[in-house]
Amino acid sequence: MPWIAACAEDDIEKEDVLGWVHGGRSFAIFRSPDDEFFCTDGLCTHEQVELSDGLVLDYVIECPRHNGQFDYRTGEAKRSPACENLRTYSVRREDGQVLVLVE
Repeated sequence: MPWIAACAEDDIEKEDVLGWVHGGRSFAIFRSPDDEFFCTDGLCTHEQVELSDGLVLDYVIECPRHNGQFDYRTGEAKRSPACENLRTYSVRREDGQVLVLVE
């Protein structure tokens, strides 16, 4: 499985999210308050809304439509109406780039 360059580290501020599409799939890439990067599926599991339009607070992404929340480090659904977890993907940094292991 290939590591894919998703964006530059500087494309995302701390406590923010960036949407990324690869192979016709939507992903969300997060930069934590601790300056770590994480990647999840890009669509809310409740109604398939783009999470990149949501609000990031600490380690949580809030869906912009119905305010469901997920811990983006684990993908765990934290507040209804979201009840199905997000899929997460391995991330690494290399030469100022954020790479995602797309499975």
